[in-house]
Amino acid sequence: MASKAKAVGVGIIGFGTIGTGVVRVLRDEAKAIEERLGYPVRIVRIADLDTRTDRGVKLRKGVLTKDARKLINDPEVDIVVELIGGIEPARTFMLEAIEAGKSVATANKALLSEHGPELARAAERKGVAVGFEASTGGGIPILKVLRESLAGDKNLEVYGIVNGTANYILTEMSDGRGEFGEVLEAAQRMGLAEADPTYDVDGIDSLHKLVILVALAFGKRIKPKQVHVEGIRNISSIDIAYAKEFGYAIKLLAVARDTPKGVEARVHPTMVPVSHLLSQVGGAFNAVCLRGRALGTSIYYGQGAGMMPTATAVVADILDAARNMRDGKAGAQLVPTYGRPLKTLRSSPVVAMASTSHEHYIRLSVADKPGVLAKISSILGKEAISIATVSQHASPARGAVPLVLRTHRAGEAALKRALAKIGRLGDVRAKPVVIRVEETLGQAD
Repeated sequence: MASKAKAVGVGIIGFGTIGTGVVRVLRDEAKAIEERLGYPVRIVRIADLDTRTDRGVKLRKGVLTKDARKLINDPEVDIVVELIGGIEPARTFMLEAIEAGKSVATANKALLSEHGPELARAAERKGVAVGFEASTGGGIPILKVLRESLAGDKNLEVYGIVNGTANYILTEMSDGRGEFGEVLEAAQRMGLAEADPTYDVDGIDSLHKLVILVALAFGKRIKPKQVHVEGIRNISSIDIAYAKEFGYAIKLLAVARDTPKGVEARVHPTMVPVSHLLSQVGGAFNAVCLRGRALGTSIYYGQGAGMMPTATAVVADILDAARNMRDGKAGAQLVPTYGRPLKTLRSSPVVAMASTSHEHYIRLSVADKPGVLAKISSILGKEAISIATVSQHASPARGAVPLVLRTHRAGEAALKRALAKIGRLGDVRAKPVVIRVEETLGQAD
């Protein structure tokens, strides 16, 4: 191990919200960290283009710089933390740090979903660590669980709520605090949603995290563009009310299953039974469920976003990298980046969404006159789609009524064909809203 006299030096690229949180944790918990490691961790440099904004933390003179490469090349920096986000220049900075023989840590899920194996390959070659616990689940140590704690089990399924902003919006809507647009604006004013919420509400952030989870859970590499993604923009209070009536809560889920045909991976709003623990996950919290062959189903719950929860995950990666130090220099990485040698992380086909099957909730706005339901039922019947229930409440719009159908399990391709035909009916006044219903999460097929 590094001697007690030799501190492990940390350089942080990006001094925004998470970077500030990392500094606070390293400062406030310095004594506890030194007791755990046997030697101190010291912030050597912080690089950010903005060197004037007061972040509320005091730094030694000369620590803050605009030059990221000055930080990377500083011989006193042993571990480089990337917190600027995006693909470039984050990718280049991390590769340069690895090439310089330094371990790296990041919360950058977009980068990892696209270039994680490239970073892992470079790290294997140089014998350094790539830490990315903060990229998925905020403060939930789900990646460490997959990489280490469950290394002896075969994971069959991973699914859950992995975006706090979307979950907060759906929770507020469920509590009657407005429609999607109203709740989103309120969340933005409170700082709980970004000015541009696209990644969160359209499911892209959840997609990036799912790709990372698949690699660690199944040892398989999939590309983000292969995954079916839907967001929550089309969810209304009407849908939430019907969900409650049927005994469900609507959640934005990321779901992946390891199947003989490939990885089934998808992100979309889902009706979850109120009896399932995921239905009780509210606000900005996240929860990830795993189903293993030996362990069965387990669930991991906690703060999914925010300065301090994410910062604690980054600091955990810093400490893991520091433990791999030998006399102040990078040593053999104890645990591979994906919990396995990179050569065993294999590309996998992704099961096409069209070939999957689900129960469905379908909401239609139709003309208030006889015969409409018969036409719709006929179209569904010709596609072998069986209706489980039909519900119709008072009309919110003159001349049109909401018609809600629950189907038995039906193929996605057949449903898509049927909805296209239904949408062309003159008596259908708006685009159908479809939400998948999950009754078999965590259950063997």
